Amino acid sequence: MNFEELKEVIVDTLGCDEDKVTEDANLMEDLEADSLDIVELHMALEDKTGKKISDEELANLKTVKDVLECINKAA
Repeated sequence: MNFEELKEVIVDTLGCDEDKVTEDANLMEDLEADSLDIVELHMALEDKTGKKISDEELANLKTVKDVLECINKAA
């Protein structure tokens, strides 16, 4: 998955401003995601990629770059 594909999933799932989604954006602070939003994003990413993301990995994902690296590592 590339950054643009991930950005599309994040914007669709979180309903955030596309301009705020950068690799360094913090999911909770910059994109204003709450814990429910993170769970929804988790499910959307698993659906889109077909890859499983463990709860332990999910807990460590703070930035968009963290999410991208996690998904590509699972691929």
